[in-house]
Amino acid sequence: MTLDPDVAQQLESCRATLSLSQKELVNQALRLGLSSLVLAARNAVPFKVRPFENLRFRPEIDESRLNQLVDELDTQAQLAKMSE
Repeated sequence: MTLDPDVAQQLESCRATLSLSQKELVNQALRLGLSSLVLAARNAVPFKVRPFENLRFRPEIDESRLNQLVDELDTQAQLAKMSE
């Protein structure tokens, strides 16, 4: 296993502070990290998207012609870029 330099530096600093072997420190750090990941996953609230059901277009907008509106807006944007 190859560690990122910042992780290796943190491990070395902790190892010196806690007077543990590298193996002991890595095992303890992995146990703590993995258990906190599992705990966080268990306590996570699922993300839910609630649809907006009452979406209505204004009366002057024809829903069947939205593609045409997009084309017109795109054409206007392209013309504006060309005139710059």
